[in-house]
Order: sequence, then C-alpha cells, then structure tokens
Amino acid sequence: MNDKMKLGLIAAFSIIALFVLSLWISSTPAGADNSVRFGILTLLPPLIAIALAFITKETILSLFIGVFVGEFMLSVNDINIVSTIVNAFLNMCVQIINCMADPWNAGIILQCLLIGGIIQLVTKMGGAKALADAFAKRADTPRKAQLFTWLLGLCVFFDDYANSLIVGPIMRPVMDKLHVSRQKLAFVVDATAAPVAGIAIISTWIGLEISLIAAGFKSVGVTNITGFGIFLQTIPYRFYNIFILIFIVISAMTLYEFGPMKKAEQEARARKDDEEIMVLEAPGFEEVKPVEGIKLSVWNAIIPIGTLIIGALIAFYWSGYTTILGGEDQALIAIMKSSPLSFNGIYTALSQSDASVALFQAALLASIVAIVMAVGERILTIEDAISEWIGGMKTITITGVILLLAWSLGAVIGEVGTADYLVGVLSSTIPAFIVPSLIFVLGALISFATGTSYGTMSILMPLAIPLAWAISSGDMSFTIVATSGVLTGAIFGDHCSPISDTTILSSMGTSCNHIDHVTTQMYYSIFVGIITIFIGYIPAGLGVPFYFSLPIGIVAMYVGLKLIGEKVDFEEVGETSS
Repeated sequence: MNDKMKLGLIAAFSIIALFVLSLWISSTPAGADNSVRFGILTLLPPLIAIALAFITKETILSLFIGVFVGEFMLSVNDINIVSTIVNAFLNMCVQIINCMADPWNAGIILQCLLIGGIIQLVTKMGGAKALADAFAKRADTPRKAQLFTWLLGLCVFFDDYANSLIVGPIMRPVMDKLHVSRQKLAFVVDATAAPVAGIAIISTWIGLEISLIAAGFKSVGVTNITGFGIFLQTIPYRFYNIFILIFIVISAMTLYEFGPMKKAEQEARARKDDEEIMVLEAPGFEEVKPVEGIKLSVWNAIIPIGTLIIGALIAFYWSGYTTILGGEDQALIAIMKSSPLSFNGIYTALSQSDASVALFQAALLASIVAIVMAVGERILTIEDAISEWIGGMKTITITGVILLLAWSLGAVIGEVGTADYLVGVLSSTIPAFIVPSLIFVLGALISFATGTSYGTMSILMPLAIPLAWAISSGDMSFTIVATSGVLTGAIFGDHCSPISDTTILSSMGTSCNHIDHVTTQMYYSIFVGIITIFIGYIPAGLGVPFYFSLPIGIVAMYVGLKLIGEKVDFEEVGETSS
C-alpha cells in the first residue's frame, strides 16, 4: 500500500468517525451540562491525544488533534460536519490565543525561554563544562552521578519548571560520559521536580495548595485552622512524593532496573564513547560548545544560576509583599508591617506571590548578569552575547509550542467536562477506609487525562475534603490523609501523562525523546503508585500511623525492585570513565 492510499484511507476513516461523532452528539439534549451531555465521550480528547502520542511519537501532532477533537465536540449543532469542522478550527485558534494571553501561561513560557538563553550563555562561557567536569570528578560512577542529580534536584526545590531546565542541562554531559541513559536522567530530574516542589514550604506550589486546603475546610465549617497548618500535617502522608524520592536512591544504589528503563540502561552501557546519541524530538544544548581558548571556570555557571535561584526567592517574597500591601486584607497587611522578615511574614508573602512573574523577573536578571559576565570577561562581544542568548531561546521554542497545545487541551477538556464525568463515575458509595485511596486514584486519573497537577488539585480538593469530612463524621486526621491523597494523586498522574507540562519540560531539559521518557518513567511511577496505595493510603485510611507505613513502604520498594528488576552493572564503565 503506497503513501497516497494510506493517506486516503486515513482521511476517509476520519470523516466517517467525525460524522458518527456528530450524529451521536447532535442526538443529545443541547442544554444539558457537558459532562452529562457527552457522557463517556468526554474522555475522547485526552484519550486520543495520549494514544496518538504513544503510537506516532509525534507529541505536537497528537496534542493538536486532541484539541481539535474537543473543539469539534463543542461545535456540534447538527450533522453538518463541514460547518462543524470550520467552527472547530476557528475556535481552536481562539483557544490557543487565549492560552497564550493568560498572564500565568505567558510568564511560564517567557521564563522558560529566558532560562534557555541563560543555559546557552553559560555553555558558551565554559561554565557548564567546568561545572560538569567538577561534578564528574566527584560523581565518577553512574551510582554517584544519579545520586548527585537527585541531590541537585532537591536543592532547586522552589519550582518544578526551573528544576527541569536547570538540573537536566547541567547533569546531561556527566551522565552521557558515564553511559547512563537520557531516559534515566529524565526520570531522576522529573521525579525531583514536582514531588519536591509539592512538599517544600517555600515553593511556587504552596500558595495554590494552602488556598485550596483552607477553602475546602471552610466549606465544611472548620475555620479555626490555617491552610498552612493543614499543609504541614499532610507532608508525612504525601506517600507518593516521599516514596518516589527514596526510590531514586534505591535504584541508584542497587543499579537495578526493570521495564523499558532496563533496556534503555543496557543500551547506554553498550554505547561506545564516540558513538552519537540518537535523540528524536528533543532539541538540547549539546551541540553548543564553549568558545575556543577560554579558561574554564565554574563561576561562569554558579553566578548566573545562583542569581536565578536567589533572585527567584527574593522575587517571590517581593511579589507577595507588594500584593499584600496593595490589597485589602488588614490581617495580612499587619503581618507585613510588624514582622515582614519573620517566618510567618516570609511564608505569608510567598503564599501570595505570583510565581510566573517572579520567575520571569529572576530569569531576566540572571540573563543580564550572564551577558555582562560574558562581555566583561571578553569571552563574547555584546552582539555575540545577545545573539547566543537569543539562540538559547530558540532551542526552547518547541517547548513553548507543546506547552501551549497542552494548556489548550486542558482548557478544552475542562469545557467538555472530562473531570466532572470522572468524579461522577468514580465517587460512588464506598467503605470509609478506601476513601483516601479512591481520592488518590481519582486525582491520578484526572491528572493523567488533563496533564495538569494544578488543575486536578483545583477540581478535586473542593470535593475531596467535604467527602472525607462527611464519611468520617468530622475526623480531622482522616480528612488530612484524604487531603494528601489529592495532592499526591495529582503528581502521580502528572508523572504518567505524556501531555503534562512538567513531563514535557523534563524531556526537553535532558534532551530525551519525550515519549521514551514517558514510557520508561511510567513503569516506575506505577510501581511506586501501587505501593503508595496498598502500604500508604489503605493502612492510613484504617488509622495506621505514617511512621509505620513509611519504613514498610521503603522495604517493599527495595524488595520489589530486587524481585522484578535486574542489575545493569555499570561499574566497569564508571571505573574506565573516571
């Protein structure tokens, strides 16, 4: 069968499928809620995008089609598919523009572009190579390199996006030299991004988390608590976050792997030092080399990246500080005026900050610092420095395209009612002790289907807290466990989803093929997710304290990895490379 015939069959099948879809939707009552009107069809946009991503390995095309299918469903008025297709295309264009115009989204894309420019400048100044060489002297085996990447991920705790784009490019040459696969690097980076930011008391996540928690408890009449206080109490029950971070250490120490990751690691071990690493759809910075003849210095990396990190923390505080003083909440204003630098003052300011603006400000400042250093050290002229900075942004452009389509798909999924449909189907009457596990699974499914942890938390938290409170007759401890299930389930599903923004950024930051990253990480996430349910949330629902579940879960991960995994011995590679 030639290509023209294949294309014709695909076009014919698509037209028939759209006609059947139009016929089905047009027969439903137009005035009904979309989750009721579309029913099981609400799952089509995310399922089509996810399935095509795995089948075709074309992330952009898959997301595009997913968005189009969702807009097509929303545009159906009758069985005239020609007018529906035209309206769906026009609405899709508007949706993408609206996502780009959203201040939060615009800030995220801009800070990603700026970080790309910083990384390129740091690379041209030799800072990245100097830092990688310094790390390689200490992380001289695959085991140490993975642990070092894990530790670096913990250090960039304040934001998962920044984590993915900082840690990945720094550690990639070290991992490549030691024959550790890009897939394993992407997993370590991804698994130390959202899981760390989600439980850090200073991060871009905490404002959303505590606001949702406070609103949820207020809805059941509990007003004598603070969202931050409940947030702190959920940390020991954030089983998936804790277990996935410890699993990285267990896997690195034992060198045991399973599933597609084992194959990726075996292929990396067999790779010759001068063999080119084939990376599809994963543009990176590996083709950028330092300027010839310059003296390598780690400070050419430490100062710009340090400026980014410290600047971000200061920008978070200042953003929240000015927001509070410009607002009308007299209690918060009093805190800022009386003790602005106390723990409570700093926490209050951070919880009110606009993370996307703060990160953009920090990235712009770090960009200026990097340009000034490159020119001041006579490594680059001002024209060349700006050119390299812009060149680094171009490397991240594809990330921006994917993020825009992922956000557009999330918006369309919200309009067709996917999350509401899943909640309605899965939240039937169940035994009380299953509720935390059900909430975790429900959060995972919504996050997997929508590709957003934030959106999942926003959708599920107002439902989960009242449900847990009612079933437990107002048991605070039980409700706290259920609350943690929302927060961790969202991250678990996000880790498994190919349309997740953090998963996409981890792929780009490590120059790993995106679908390869998803398929290798998914096995590990599901393994840890199963332990989270059976050793974490089910016992917690029965009242078992976390200090029993956590050590048992760690032992279970170690034993399970030993039973289903196989050691990929890199010791010889590490010795010859060091």
